[in-house]
Amino acid sequence: MKKHNIKHNTVPTEEPSMGLCLVSNLITLEGKKVGYMYREEIEEDSENDSGWRFLAGTETQDYVEDEKNSKVFEVETIADFDPAILAYLHLPEGSELERIEGSDTFKMVEE
Repeated sequence: MKKHNIKHNTVPTEEPSMGLCLVSNLITLEGKKVGYMYREEIEEDSENDSGWRFLAGTETQDYVEDEKNSKVFEVETIADFDPAILAYLHLPEGSELERIEGSDTFKMVEE
């Protein structure tokens, strides 16, 4: 079994939990920073799903489609690991962002 580089709930927060997110193993196992993030529409029956999906940005389509290559985490856990995402977590469903290379800033992805 592979060990994750990310510790759950490392920094206590006074804000209520944002819920769960899906995260690429390139982030959680290999320690890459979030390079691409998007927020899906939350289904009514999806308990605690924030809609957020975090990827390193270098994954292939085959990698992303294999469910073994991602895990569910609390959004706050990923924000503890990569605080650059904090400024964007309250964006609405449908938001899609990519990290500006070499920075802690993200830009909206234009369709």
